Amino acid sequence: MKQVVQNYKSGELAVLDVPVPGCKPGGVLVRSAYSLISTGTELMKVSEAGMSMLGKARSRPDQVAKVMQSVATNGVPATYRKVMGKLDSYTPLGYSLCGVVEQVGAGIDDVKVGDLVACAGNEHALHAELNWVPKNLYAPVPDGLAPRHAAFGTVGSIAMQGVRQGEPQLGEVALVIGLGLIGQLVVQLLAASGVRVVGVDPDPVRCELAERLGAAACGDPASAAVEAAVAELTDGHGVDQVYLAAGGGSNQPVELAAKLSRDRGRVVDIGKCSLDLPWNAYYEKELDVRFSRSYGPGRYDPEYELEGRDYPIGYVRWTERRNLACFLDLLARGSVDVEPLVSHIADFDDAVETYQSLKDGDLKAVAVLFRYPGPVEHSAEAGEAGTPAVAVPAVKRPSGGVSTPARAAKVPVRLAFVGAGNYATSMLLPHLAQRDGVELSTVVTTTALSAANAQRKFGFAEATTDLDAVLGDKSIDAVFVVTRHSSHAELTRRALLAGKTVFVEKPLALTEDELAGVLAAVEESGNDRLQVGFNRRFAPLLQEASKRFGARTGPASLRYLVNAGRLQHGSWYLQQGTEGSRFAGEGGHFIDTASWLLAADPESVYAAATSGNEDLQVVLRYPDGSTATISYVTTGAPSFPKETLDLVADGKVLRLDDFVRATVYDGRRRRWVSSRLPKARDKGQNAELAAFIKAVRTGGPMPVPLESLVATTAATLAVQAGLAGGAPVTLARAQ
Repeated sequence: MKQVVQNYKSGELAVLDVPVPGCKPGGVLVRSAYSLISTGTELMKVSEAGMSMLGKARSRPDQVAKVMQSVATNGVPATYRKVMGKLDSYTPLGYSLCGVVEQVGAGIDDVKVGDLVACAGNEHALHAELNWVPKNLYAPVPDGLAPRHAAFGTVGSIAMQGVRQGEPQLGEVALVIGLGLIGQLVVQLLAASGVRVVGVDPDPVRCELAERLGAAACGDPASAAVEAAVAELTDGHGVDQVYLAAGGGSNQPVELAAKLSRDRGRVVDIGKCSLDLPWNAYYEKELDVRFSRSYGPGRYDPEYELEGRDYPIGYVRWTERRNLACFLDLLARGSVDVEPLVSHIADFDDAVETYQSLKDGDLKAVAVLFRYPGPVEHSAEAGEAGTPAVAVPAVKRPSGGVSTPARAAKVPVRLAFVGAGNYATSMLLPHLAQRDGVELSTVVTTTALSAANAQRKFGFAEATTDLDAVLGDKSIDAVFVVTRHSSHAELTRRALLAGKTVFVEKPLALTEDELAGVLAAVEESGNDRLQVGFNRRFAPLLQEASKRFGARTGPASLRYLVNAGRLQHGSWYLQQGTEGSRFAGEGGHFIDTASWLLAADPESVYAAATSGNEDLQVVLRYPDGSTATISYVTTGAPSFPKETLDLVADGKVLRLDDFVRATVYDGRRRRWVSSRLPKARDKGQNAELAAFIKAVRTGGPMPVPLESLVATTAATLAVQAGLAGGAPVTLARAQ
């Protein structure tokens, strides 16, 4: 299928061939009929992409701050790869469309194949021939409503949410500053609510359009006509509400809002404009400044948008989906008219030229639609409607299972990737793409564009959304599972049953049942060719320090401080209901490192947490009496190193400082010190991949015994049980 994309680094726009997205449970696959270009938001993104790197940095200081923090935590090379990987990738455009349901996912019963729906979301209602859309981001189109009009559903919901934030009352007077696409819709919604509207825009054509659509008067912000109209309509008191629907860096809109508002009026920010509020003016009138967040309640909540968990109507009357359905109803009943806003309809194949014309100013438009080929197009043109103890499972390997013979020296190891997110594209694929004797065969993702990006950047032979085809391809030697945590166990299980050697990023499993399912697949297939991405034991600096420390004769004490820091708002790591706790997701890294240094698997786990479970203390006890304490904290200073480790035994101390410096002390005052520049921080990914590829190529043992992987996973799961029970959890080995 085809999709409109942009490279944020170069600014290039393209209509790209990408795989068809899969139809996942909880949503529908929609074939687009019309999609709407947001001439405000999208053109701003297109313009930013054309800036120099310095210009991009100036326009997004928030992102620059994140980059600097990443440099301090992960070093220059890893940060550079991550940033360049994001910049030099195709990103999608679009967030408002109408189309026909082509496939219905499990759990969906409110629409059927062939139904016409309006769709929302900058990850789900893209300028693409097909989109997978979750339940709460689509709404059925009422009978009689033309598809090209229903394509306005998302921007209509944005305007509607802004109006709701203003709480308009019958007979009030409102000022709308900015008469672009959103402003024109706000004017109509206010007029439909019994509010008299004054519009402000420097473009006389837009002013005239707003007056035709219901505004009482409109004019240039610098003209006396606007002030006179407000004075006449309000008896000199000022408007009840102001809606800021303008963009740009001028502070004129907020100054005009204060000037023309009544005492204790309401100012609602819908657009993205400068908000340097003049203190005296806003203080003296005690103006109520409000923000409108996109389409309504539910926006940016993954449980609502992705998992389909609705808010009870008694507590949240107007959600994203209910706003979308309401706006479609207003369109169907003629209370809002979007046809006069349509300046241009372009064929989807002409998308690049259309964007360029808008950017250059050759095409002056309020709203532009892309028209997609298909049967809906023709009906639309005619105005017709479309229709306390944790068991460590035993590892059983029956005879007669999967054999892995050594490969000929010149035959490449063929790899498939399931998932191509930030970690895969910054920490794994750059190493594999440069490795001799490796062929990147196929990349599989649920979103078409991420697969296409990985194919372009790393040279995969194929990109697809069809996992079954990959697992059935006998020419593929190994499968990398680098998806979200909740899918790791099931994808690993399926790949093992298909006879593949598997590299799965941590965690292997989020529950004991998931872990048991993986081991059942090992037993059923006889295939134990599995590696979990516990890379720190492969770090060159830690490897060398361990050698210098030498063998132990007595028990050891190990302390591991992980200064994890707080997560960004909206991070999928916060989705504990589906993705498990943060420690369940990455705690295996630190348990595996401790167990490797102590050359044993833990036999008990004790866990305690501060109030709110923000900081964890995990104590592991080992068979020889050694202990390891992992302090996993989120409340530390960001400037402090992320990982520090001390190993003490036999009169010796090994100290590791964030994989930058290692020191070994012994009782005879001799010491060994190795330092690396921060840019050379190496946490072992490359060495781990080399060991994995060697095992695949030669048919030799996997880099880490399966028993150790299982023990680390069981210990990680035991942390949650320990927190719940408040007592040590014994890790009982199954017989």
